[in-house]
Amino acid sequence: MQIQQWLLAIRPKTLGISVVPVLVGSALAWAELERMAWLPALAALLAAMLIQIGTNLYNDAADFERGADTPERLGPERATAQGWFSARQVKLAALISFGGAFAIGIYLAWIGGWPIVVIGLLSLLAGYAYTGGPRPIAYSASGELFVFIFFGLLAVSGSYYLQTGTLSIETLFCAAAIGLLAAAVLLVNNYRDLETDERAAKLTLVHYLGRERARQLYVLLLILPFALPIVFNHRFDGSWLVVLCLPFALWLLHRFSREPLGRGFNTILANTAKLQLLYGGMLSLGLLL
Repeated sequence: MQIQQWLLAIRPKTLGISVVPVLVGSALAWAELERMAWLPALAALLAAMLIQIGTNLYNDAADFERGADTPERLGPERATAQGWFSARQVKLAALISFGGAFAIGIYLAWIGGWPIVVIGLLSLLAGYAYTGGPRPIAYSASGELFVFIFFGLLAVSGSYYLQTGTLSIETLFCAAAIGLLAAAVLLVNNYRDLETDERAAKLTLVHYLGRERARQLYVLLLILPFALPIVFNHRFDGSWLVVLCLPFALWLLHRFSREPLGRGFNTILANTAKLQLLYGGMLSLGLLL
């Protein structure tokens, strides 16, 4: 029973957000070099997942301690709030996850040098600072920007750099597309939890934008990534595969605009995460063709 509860605590439905950037960065490197260093790629994938798991776990405990996870919250059950584990146990599990990522990072730093050291340390620090410390990122308007940077720009660029030792403008475009979709996942979460977040002084970007402008931002976050094949302009013909995900994105936009406030947004959140995973999978496949 505890194994199932720990699996729920790490939020497996969201882990694609950390998997996709590594896949895309590695696939782009393959498209340009026609070779792959598989061990660094797999190590980067595992480290990214461990950082996200650690962030999710620490968020679980910290939100409970700060009063953000109440019975009125619309989101899925949280481990600490449900009493499955104590905040101390969940934080310890988070530190173990961060420690595992750090250990793998030593190997990645040996392969990629100081740029990977910087990216790794910043990612670990950000994972803690998301809900830890005196000014948590999650309790401010910068959460979506944080996700865009760390699960888009840095994660894709770092994965690409591990394979090539360089960066390119194509990397930046791919990283931006993936980061925008990752930010959309957090936006749905914060849109759903707006009222309970405000009562806990968790003033997210949705609080400052209001619901109407937050819906408009969701449209931009989902649609802009589909400009990527146009930007590439036949540099990678297979990138057009991402257009296969467009009907799913349009359906999500319709659901987001019409769904009454309530637990139905849990499904929208999960499907937004699926869209990012599908988009990343199609983009990776297109780059490999």
